Amino acid sequence: MNTVRTVSDTKKDFYLAFPKPVNQVYRRVIDELLVEIHLLKVNQSFVYDPIFALGVVTTFDRFTVGYNPEIDRLAVFHALCSALQFEPDRIRQDATTLSDFAMRSPNEVKTLLTTLEATTDLEPLAEQLKTISTKENFKYSRLFGVGLYALLEISDPEAIADSTKREELIKLVGDILKFGNDRLSKDIDLYRSNLDKIEQARQMIADMIEAERKKRSQKEAAAAVQEPTETVANNPE
Repeated sequence: MNTVRTVSDTKKDFYLAFPKPVNQVYRRVIDELLVEIHLLKVNQSFVYDPIFALGVVTTFDRFTVGYNPEIDRLAVFHALCSALQFEPDRIRQDATTLSDFAMRSPNEVKTLLTTLEATTDLEPLAEQLKTISTKENFKYSRLFGVGLYALLEISDPEAIADSTKREELIKLVGDILKFGNDRLSKDIDLYRSNLDKIEQARQMIADMIEAERKKRSQKEAAAAVQEPTETVANNPE
C-alpha cells in the first residue's frame, strides 16, 4: 500500500487549516512553497536542519510583507507548516536562534561559511557544514540556499550589497560545501529577482488602492458641494 503523501494531500491539509481565501498577491508564493517543500520532504535524502529552517522563514517573511491582516499572515505560516508536517514554532525558533547567533558573531559566521573553521561557540554549526561538505547524497535545496544567503546578509552586508563581491562570496561558499556554486548563485539570483517582482506587485496594488481612494474622496467632495445648492433650489424663500 502506498503511504507517501501527495501534493494534493498537502494542499488539502493547508486549506483545511486556513479555510479563508489567500490574499491574491501572495497566493502563488504560498502555493509554490507548499509544492516545493512537499517534494523535498518525500525525498529520502532530505534532512531537516536550522539552515533550511532559516531559508523557509526568510522566504515566507520576505515574500509576505504587507499581508493584511497580520493575524492572517501568522495563520498562513502555521497552516503551511502544519500541512507539511513541521512544527511551526520549532521552525521559527530554529531560524531565530541561528540568525541571532549570526548577528552576535558576524565575522566568525562568515569565516565558518568560507573556510569551515570555527570557534567553540560555532562548533555545532561547523559540524553540520562539515558533514554537508563530505556527504555524497546531501539533498541541496533552494530553501537551504536562501538560508545560507540570509546568514551571509547578516555576516557581511557590505559584500552582499556589491554585485561583484556577492558573486565571489557565494561562489566561495558553494565550493567549500561542495554542492556547486553555479546552482547556489542561480538560486540566489532568482530569489532576489522574485523579491523585486513581488515588491513591484505590492506597489502596483497599493497605487491602485490609493488612486481609488482619491477618486472616492473627490466624488464625496463634489457631492458635498452640490448638496447645499440643491437644498437652496428645492427650498426657495
